[in-house]
Amino acid sequence: MNTETPQNMRRFLVLWAGQTISILGSGLTSFALGVWIYARTGAATPFALTVLFGTLPRILLAPIGGSLADRKNRKAIMLLADTANALVTLAAALVALSGKLAVWNIYLLAALGSVFAAFQEPAFGASVVMLVPKKDLGRASGLRNLSEALGSLVTPMLAALLYGLIGLGGVMLIDFITYFFALGTLLATRVPQPELTTPTGGSSRQQWLSDAVFGWRYLRQRPGLFGLLWYFALVNFLMNFAAVLTSPLVLSRNSTSALGAVQMASGAGMLLGSLLMSTWGGPKKQIYSTIGFIALGAVGLALIGVHSSAWVIGAGFFIILFAIPLSSGSTQVIFAAKVQPDVQGRVIAIRSMIAQSMMPIAFLLAGPLADNVFEPLMREGGALYNSWVAALIGNGAGRGMGLIFVLAGLILLIVTLFAWGNPHIRHVEEELPDAVADAPEPQPVPAD
Repeated sequence: MNTETPQNMRRFLVLWAGQTISILGSGLTSFALGVWIYARTGAATPFALTVLFGTLPRILLAPIGGSLADRKNRKAIMLLADTANALVTLAAALVALSGKLAVWNIYLLAALGSVFAAFQEPAFGASVVMLVPKKDLGRASGLRNLSEALGSLVTPMLAALLYGLIGLGGVMLIDFITYFFALGTLLATRVPQPELTTPTGGSSRQQWLSDAVFGWRYLRQRPGLFGLLWYFALVNFLMNFAAVLTSPLVLSRNSTSALGAVQMASGAGMLLGSLLMSTWGGPKKQIYSTIGFIALGAVGLALIGVHSSAWVIGAGFFIILFAIPLSSGSTQVIFAAKVQPDVQGRVIAIRSMIAQSMMPIAFLLAGPLADNVFEPLMREGGALYNSWVAALIGNGAGRGMGLIFVLAGLILLIVTLFAWGNPHIRHVEEELPDAVADAPEPQPVPAD
């Protein structure tokens, strides 16, 4: 075991570079799969189900992943998870190249990727505090979001081009190759492991259950952190309820190229927000940007639904994806600073479970409600076709999904006001002491 205090970000940057290249490859596959699914179904429900299968296993397995991240070698866990993901991607590419790919295969691919993420994400997240000095936690959070931003910015147009040239199977093969960069940098980097300070007795099942209970109690005893998680559960529900409809919303009245442009606008917003977070590190009181930027994101969410133009939709996503890295980065800093290093895995697991607990409900509801309720309301003959709502946001194809975005944004603003009114959330940084020590200051070398 190693309890060393991190001195600089060098090792983190090496890991980050490899993960970023892998994320770019995964972004190519994600975009290509969206185009492939819509071309075959033309409905919103398959998109929602794909996201559901890509999320639910990660939520359910989070306690096991968090327990292993604290009790076992975090580097080994990341290596195994990344390797398994690469092999599944290769298998899916071969099926796609054979011409036998079916929609249910995509659901299976998403589910398996979610299983591996349940182990990889807690291990990587818990390792950050061991790799990065406390003063640079905000920068590290910004860089992690920057990886996603680069994926959103670079991959859409490239994926659209590659999809036309080499098809879905070829795109997946490129994704498979990018995994070797993540694996190579991970093999080349030493990841310190903190000393475990909690009991380890009992069977594996008893261990996972006791660790899950430990993580729950740890957060429950800290009302500010606990309240933040339930706030983010609602944020994730509202954001994902609408966002899962992005591709069908855009494609209902625009071209595939327009979808790529919208995703690039999203990536540009996330890139700018991530760059700002990685250089700035957030305000002295991180809770200000945690709550404030979610409010800004809510405005962007509502904007997406007011018009079918790809320009307006892109502007809304730019605002949302600019705000999210700043809010989530500040949240990560709060949790990294307030939670002891040796329990980070278990706390991250319960944190993920709570924050994402309502997302599967959003995925299950979004597609059917869009296809069977909101879209019929806004089409010719629907109850809202000639209403004041239609005068504001338009009617016809895609406008029912637009109404979902507007309502989600308005409700999110209200939820955010209630969160800010909670004194435990608002004063979380004053109520809880820091659990991570500052790196020691370098000592001057005495002159001869």
